[in-house]
Amino acid sequence: MLSPSLEDYLEEIYRFLLQKSTVRVTDIGRKLNVAVPSVTRALGKLKAQNYIIYQPYEQISLTEKGKELGKFLVNRNQIIQDFLTLLGVACNVAAEAEAIEHYLSVSTIETFHRLADFLRENPDLYIKLQTYLKKEPADKQ
Repeated sequence: MLSPSLEDYLEEIYRFLLQKSTVRVTDIGRKLNVAVPSVTRALGKLKAQNYIIYQPYEQISLTEKGKELGKFLVNRNQIIQDFLTLLGVACNVAAEAEAIEHYLSVSTIETFHRLADFLRENPDLYIKLQTYLKKEPADKQ
């Protein structure tokens, strides 16, 4: 089990490798807004747990275990963002998803995904939900 911080590192490594063939310590540091020594420490922990292949001053790659978890982490984030967007939450959806993603169970994520799919497949119910959510709450009337 990875800490939320290490999940963030692995998620970003996976994202980088989806877009380009190499990822470097400085890329991760810039993306997560952390210093190179912090990235290096995190990479050491990910390597020790067999998520990445890494040697100082060389490229970073993912093990099969790292690819599998990285894909899950990216999908989890996307499911939460999609769900919040469907609900019409008035916030920075990406930041909100990042803030809550580490604390939800797999079951909860799957339920968000299924509910989002259900709402997309039933536009009449989605419209009713949107209308309801726009109403003033009873305790504020």
